[in-house]
Amino acid sequence: MATDTPPVELRTVLREWGRIGCIGFGGPPTHIKLLRELCVERRGWISAEEFEDAIAACNLLPGPASTQMAIFCGWRVRRRAGALVGGLAFIVPGLIATIALSALFLAGAPPLWVVGAGAGAGAAVAAVALHAGWDLLTASWKRRRHVLRWSLYLLAGGVATATIGPWLVLVLLGCGVIELLLARPARPARSASRARTDAGRGSPGAVPLLGLVPLVVRTTGLGTLGALAWVAVKVGLLSYGGGFVIIPLMQADAVGHYHWMSSAQFLNAVVIGQITPGPVVHTTAAVGYAAAGVAGGLLAAAIAFSPSFAFVLLGAGHFDRLRGDGRARAFLDGAGPAAIGAILGSAVPLARALSEGWQFGVLAAAVVATVVLRRGVVVTLLAAGVVGLVVALAGGPVPHA
Repeated sequence: MATDTPPVELRTVLREWGRIGCIGFGGPPTHIKLLRELCVERRGWISAEEFEDAIAACNLLPGPASTQMAIFCGWRVRRRAGALVGGLAFIVPGLIATIALSALFLAGAPPLWVVGAGAGAGAAVAAVALHAGWDLLTASWKRRRHVLRWSLYLLAGGVATATIGPWLVLVLLGCGVIELLLARPARPARSASRARTDAGRGSPGAVPLLGLVPLVVRTTGLGTLGALAWVAVKVGLLSYGGGFVIIPLMQADAVGHYHWMSSAQFLNAVVIGQITPGPVVHTTAAVGYAAAGVAGGLLAAAIAFSPSFAFVLLGAGHFDRLRGDGRARAFLDGAGPAAIGAILGSAVPLARALSEGWQFGVLAAAVVATVVLRRGVVVTLLAAGVVGLVVALAGGPVPHA
């Protein structure tokens, strides 16, 4: 990759990346668009070709691709210092908002209006999962190489999410390894146009086999912070397929295994991660807050985002080669459809967490709004929250925290 761009002042990186971190509502497509406008179109710091190659490389890594792009763009204009400053400036505004909203919505005895708004918005979360999964599904179908295997990987991810949540990561990794063994020949690199499509769709990325290492880590006996660290490791190092894949990774642990939060509170945590600016991985901070307060939220976020910084700081200079790595592409051909299936399958336990009849009506309306009418996720969640608020203030039934 080219390296002849003059260094950019760190205060400029702090200001511009911080601005994107504050206004970056709408998920990865919005983040990529804002970064491209800044670095390619307005400032000319990065060429269009290099930007697209970096997108393709980030999509082959576990973790939030748009966050990795923010870190990479910072690295590109000011090397390691720029990567650290730019990445943190992009992440911190949403993190602050996430912890502040967690203190409000995840409190032990929140006000009635908060309970109602959370119940309404939480009812729409399963629809958001279907929306996210459907967008990824259509893009992945166009890239399929073997219809039967693609379908089986998709089914495996969906069934695993709905039935054996805590072991989902093994299914995702297993599908990737199976395809890697079945498709030994090197895969050709994607075209720039396909990279652009993947950026807009939130294309799944692959996880290297090094991701198997944390599976041997045991947190039994390490207390809440140790368990929380393990959950955050899975999110940061084993999540791919778009930001929403972290939801099924966390739900079984946070609600069923460790009992840090109720099903209703988990739905609220997902809503918080969706309506705040920046990456959806901020949901991890909300789960951390429920487990151990502000310290837990900060710890979970630090661990979940650390792999993204490490991948970029250690490998940014080799992104062009990663993009054309046939083994990474082969792993993605198996793990990608499985991750999409996991996102779609997460709608089952998310819908199962609803307890009031009116919430299912909100869910149905949200499915129509997001999947059929293609309305924005943030607007849909806010509208659902207003419905819940009205129900609560009118004396209707709301779920207990």
